[in-house]
Amino acid sequence: MPEPPEPLPPPIHEFEGDYRPAEPSRIDSANIRVETADLAYLVQMADTLNTTLDLQTLMNRTAEMVRAIIPYKIFAILLLNDRTQDLRMRFQIGHTPEVERMKLPLGKGVAGHVALTRKPILLNDITKAPFYVSANPQVRSELAVPLIAKNQLIGVMDIESEQLDFFRDEHLHLLTLTASRIAQAIENARLYTRAARQAQQLSVLNEIAAELTSILDIDPLFERIGQLLRRLIDYQMFTIMLVDDTGETLITRYAWRFGYSHAPKRRIPITSGLVGASAREWRVVNVPDVRKDLRYIEMNPETRSEMIIPLFHKGRIIGVLDLEHTRTGFFNEEHERVLTTLAAQIAIAIENARLYQAVRRQEQQLERDIAMAREVQLRLLPSAPPVHTNAELAVRFLPARSIGGDLYDFLDYGSNQSAIVLGDVSGKAAPAALFSALVSGIMRSESTLHPDPARMLAILNDALQVRKLDSQYVVMLFALWNDENRTLQVANSGAVQPIFCRGGKSTVVRAEGFPLGMFPDVTYEEFTLATQPGDALLFASDGITDAENSQGEMYGDERLSAMLCANRKRSAASIAEAIMSDVTHFQGGHDRFDDETIIVLRVR
Repeated sequence: MPEPPEPLPPPIHEFEGDYRPAEPSRIDSANIRVETADLAYLVQMADTLNTTLDLQTLMNRTAEMVRAIIPYKIFAILLLNDRTQDLRMRFQIGHTPEVERMKLPLGKGVAGHVALTRKPILLNDITKAPFYVSANPQVRSELAVPLIAKNQLIGVMDIESEQLDFFRDEHLHLLTLTASRIAQAIENARLYTRAARQAQQLSVLNEIAAELTSILDIDPLFERIGQLLRRLIDYQMFTIMLVDDTGETLITRYAWRFGYSHAPKRRIPITSGLVGASAREWRVVNVPDVRKDLRYIEMNPETRSEMIIPLFHKGRIIGVLDLEHTRTGFFNEEHERVLTTLAAQIAIAIENARLYQAVRRQEQQLERDIAMAREVQLRLLPSAPPVHTNAELAVRFLPARSIGGDLYDFLDYGSNQSAIVLGDVSGKAAPAALFSALVSGIMRSESTLHPDPARMLAILNDALQVRKLDSQYVVMLFALWNDENRTLQVANSGAVQPIFCRGGKSTVVRAEGFPLGMFPDVTYEEFTLATQPGDALLFASDGITDAENSQGEMYGDERLSAMLCANRKRSAASIAEAIMSDVTHFQGGHDRFDDETIIVLRVR
């Protein structure tokens, strides 16, 4: 059995122009029948109202129940707006759209009077009510009861008729019974709607936050912020303004107006306007009517209400979100709460995008610098090997990155002699390339004196000791070819030992030595090879022998020796090309981790 309805103040009746509470009914058999009918009505009402938490469905069912007992033509449920403290029509039958949009202050009109006094009113002649406000000239009588839940006014239920003396006491009684039950049901539905809306907002906020952090391009980020915010607030104008480097000016970076985006380069001092006040005072600024605020600087003549949310990052103001609408009082506390929650994530996303933008600029500059460094490095390398009567030379160079640490050179020693140089600087990329350029410069400077290979390595080692850099050293093969007697003098400072092939059999030239730049006062061994026509020699960097395939296997000296001897009868250029192709095929799709350089000498 449902609980008895909450007691309401006695209704006001029309009586000879005065209004006084109706006297209570006597308890008799008629009253008992009425109470029994009331109980049945309450049970029916409870069954009807308890099956939904949707506010619109609830009010529609209420209207149907009331129509079953009171044959009205004009009906309305007005709910109290807690923020503005006025009544707004949330459901109606028979009213014009103009009346439906009206906001009724407490005390104004019949419904406003009922809300203010919290007492029901029965008027069978509206002309006798001094507080009546005419909205429909055809109306002659009106019945209104307050909606009260837990001693809190939530609204008014109102019925109007175009007939005089249409309403009776039993109508007032039944409408009062309905109000006592519908009030709590409406409040429950509003709480449910609010909770559902908050849950949806949290879900949307989570989605927005996740999406914003994934956008690193600043202009697409601004546009996406505007699009995502429209899922939360139906604004008409939106602007993102960021504080400049001086911290004294707000600059427009993105603007959206009535469905179209644009970004006018507006600059507003932080000391001016509503946006300046928000940035300067570090707080939300919500103005119901900008025409009444002296701080307002007109940008859009259609604007009536405006809300500005400051953006903070690491204890400093970076900008503001500015939302505008053509209706006065459009933005409310819920809008403030939602945007304040989201503003922190928006600020982080903007700062991340700005940082990414700065890094991208640096990367692009670095790429340009690397491209220039590569161009310089390639110009330092010889364009073609020297030409001799009794020998042909070929070289292939493939850096692991855009610039490499391997170096090779051919130096003219006069009298049909050429120095052949293959070195490998520790490290990779730009540092290795710069150190390589240093070594190459010293070597070319000393080569004018034509020192023999062992002496050249000692000179380079001493020079690098003077210019010593931590963790920087060079391994190098330095060989001198004498084309007249077909001899090759070889010295080595820790590089891969040369491979010599004669008659299909290969041997390794066992030249060894300390890397250049590691230890002072180092001397180097020197070997002299007497060659014959058809012999082939190979100088290779460790990027060749240490090249790996997807199984982690290395190319190795044996495979390299086999490739040299298998192709010994071909030209030096063909031998070099065959070896490089085989190394690439061996690696498959595995990335190269080191520079790859080979020099082939074939005796004619």
